[in-house]
Amino acid sequence: MEITRITLPPITAPGEVTTFYSFESGTARSVALSNMAMLLAGRQNATVPVLMIDWDIESPGLHHYFDQQGQAQGAGQQPGVLEYFAACQEHLRLVQRTTPGLDDAALALRVLEAVDWEPYVERVDQSRPLYLMRAGCFDDSYGERADRMDWDGLFAACPAFFRSFGEHMVRQFRHVLIDARSGRSAAVSICTTLLPRKLVALFTPNQRSLEGLAGVVNRAIEYRCSHEDEQRPLLVYPLPCSVDSADCERRLQWRRGEVHKGVGGYQPTLEKLLRQTYGMAQISLDSYFDEVQLQQTSSMSSGDHLAASPERGGDRFSLTRTFEVLLDWVAEGHFPWQSRAEIALLDNIAAARALSIDGIATAVSLPLAADLKRLGELYQQQGRYRQSGQCFEESATLRQRLLGDDHADTRASRASLAGLLRQSGKLDEAVCLYTLLAGACRRLLGADHPETLDVLAGMAATQADMRAFPQALALHEEVTAAWERLVGPNHVQFLSSLASQAGAQARSGDLSRARYGFERVLEGRQRLLGTEHEDTLRCTEQLATLLCELGDLGNARKLQDEVVLARERHAGADHIDTVRARETLAEIVATLGDLDAVRGIQETLARSRERRLGAEHPETLSIKLRLATTLGEQGDLEAARRIQQHVVHQQERMYGMDDGETLRSKKMLAATLSSQGNASAARQLVETVRQGTDRLRMGGMACGAHESDLGTVGIKSASFEARGGSDPDTLDHKLAQLQQLIDNQSPREARALADSLRTMVLRPSVAHPLRRRGVAMIKQVYEQEGDLGALVAFLKAELTSVSGALIDAVGGKVVAAQ
Repeated sequence: MEITRITLPPITAPGEVTTFYSFESGTARSVALSNMAMLLAGRQNATVPVLMIDWDIESPGLHHYFDQQGQAQGAGQQPGVLEYFAACQEHLRLVQRTTPGLDDAALALRVLEAVDWEPYVERVDQSRPLYLMRAGCFDDSYGERADRMDWDGLFAACPAFFRSFGEHMVRQFRHVLIDARSGRSAAVSICTTLLPRKLVALFTPNQRSLEGLAGVVNRAIEYRCSHEDEQRPLLVYPLPCSVDSADCERRLQWRRGEVHKGVGGYQPTLEKLLRQTYGMAQISLDSYFDEVQLQQTSSMSSGDHLAASPERGGDRFSLTRTFEVLLDWVAEGHFPWQSRAEIALLDNIAAARALSIDGIATAVSLPLAADLKRLGELYQQQGRYRQSGQCFEESATLRQRLLGDDHADTRASRASLAGLLRQSGKLDEAVCLYTLLAGACRRLLGADHPETLDVLAGMAATQADMRAFPQALALHEEVTAAWERLVGPNHVQFLSSLASQAGAQARSGDLSRARYGFERVLEGRQRLLGTEHEDTLRCTEQLATLLCELGDLGNARKLQDEVVLARERHAGADHIDTVRARETLAEIVATLGDLDAVRGIQETLARSRERRLGAEHPETLSIKLRLATTLGEQGDLEAARRIQQHVVHQQERMYGMDDGETLRSKKMLAATLSSQGNASAARQLVETVRQGTDRLRMGGMACGAHESDLGTVGIKSASFEARGGSDPDTLDHKLAQLQQLIDNQSPREARALADSLRTMVLRPSVAHPLRRRGVAMIKQVYEQEGDLGALVAFLKAELTSVSGALIDAVGGKVVAAQ
């Protein structure tokens, strides 16, 4: 039979295999694949060759979306997947008989070179390079041949064959999209585990669908991790389908979940799955699921031929727009936890770099510098300081080369870099850059120009971080006085400067002047902005914390109560700002000794974190441990034990027996068991902790604080970020930072952070294991610096804290277990 050869547009590099899988709802899966294939094949002026493979042998249907083109070529009689792999299996047996001894890779290559794929592939669109390998030739024998096909036997005969097949096809096609059948079978494992680089996983609004998806992903990842020849990354893109766009309440409940109703949301479930898959401590799919939801339509239900004529200029409700947005993540291999804003900036930067290679550098370098600065700001907000610094440095270099040192844009990039250096603890470098900027601004703009004042404010904040308070306060006073001259005492900019000055005064120990400053700022903001404006609430919280330090606990509690109520009204009970406000209130109430109120707040926090982050998230477990400590201090040891045992069980399952957080939780549980009189169980647990600690010392810590490089995540990281410390404002996270500074031999930064943590570590609400760790680390910093004065002062503060707890205990209130 004469074969019409296929001529494909050339590709500059090997393509990729993407599998579309759904545990159920095969129609939605095929619709998604066919639409995205059409869109991909239309890219780059319709020069991107795309191959679709219908591997749903038992329920084939992908060809239906192209019936019009297929009928013109004799639809139904075209051979496909079934015939191709039957021919490969036959030739494999022949090669094994005639050329024994070939290794798997060589055997697979020999077969793939001998069995031509072209007779099994047809073109289904004459306007773009879109091709289809059908499930097979639908003659009378199709069903019998489908049942007879031995996928397990083909894999057993040559385990490298399917991987080699994928590599073989992506040398011809930029995108190979596989329509895998639903459920679980050998064919499903081939499509989801052996072939793809990317997996688009569809699921419907029910627990069975989610569990089926999770099972397939976990099996694929575990197989690749445990087989040396399969050490390849797999990018997973969840795709919710059958979403009811008209029922907002139900749609939100399905996505976020409601713990008190026993409804688990798909977003926290999938965030947990991806955290475990990629070995990351924190993942947010907010931006991804804000954009990617496949709504229920009559077209999706019936499987209309959408791919033959995708909509043009579709609005936000169109399926085509959903698929185009999903391709923003999938086509370029971005991670689903990367925000759409980040992806857009990365794409702009990549395009500008490509033009620079072509010699059009001057025309694109200034927009490139602007995008780099915006991307750096985005990374800075996410706490990805290393990547942020790289963006700011490149932006400043480009602007300096093209515009000169004195241009406003050059100064803006350098100011961003200086702020980042300060935020990431590189204070000496930040001071040098601020000094350079201050000189340039004074020379070019004058001492009272707003840009000059912003630079001086940054310099003052950096000096305060370095504990150079005389210089910092002098600069703050200079800036505040200048703003008062420029805009008057009733302007928001003046109040902002005064708030920064009050903050520095509080850190220097001048609490009375700081109180006056914050009260003045609060009165001004309430009058200008309203009592519940974000800036007003932030100042209210700062004043409440300061009053707590001054011992004015009643007013501190009243102010913080107002903050919590306002944040709950505007943002909701589970918003991160509301949660943080409640945590601050808990510290104030604990200082008052009102353990009943502390317990109530901690119970509310535990429910909020469970709803927002999931029951197994490190922050959820952290607040439960603090609740257990409070229960123990109230004498409810049995309730404390149950919570601690639950946390230990979860941490052992997720992180392992010898994880640092697991061992700390076991210590707390052992103390509770001892207090209950169960000395034998307590001793056994303490011995378990000792053995685990010894194994850690011998083998090295399996976890530790580090900045995840989201651009280079593999299949499964060998280490996690510090558990329970993903929130940069938690004490646990700050202590992890301090340990890192000590380990990196950064004494100046370690000293600044240790000084800032002194009061926080000694607060009565801090759990004993966390306090003991913090106290030891702060002492270590002072001892290494040889600052006996600071060490003695801290020892006195610690003794005062212990004495206060003992006095309260004698009076019947155990504030902190020592």
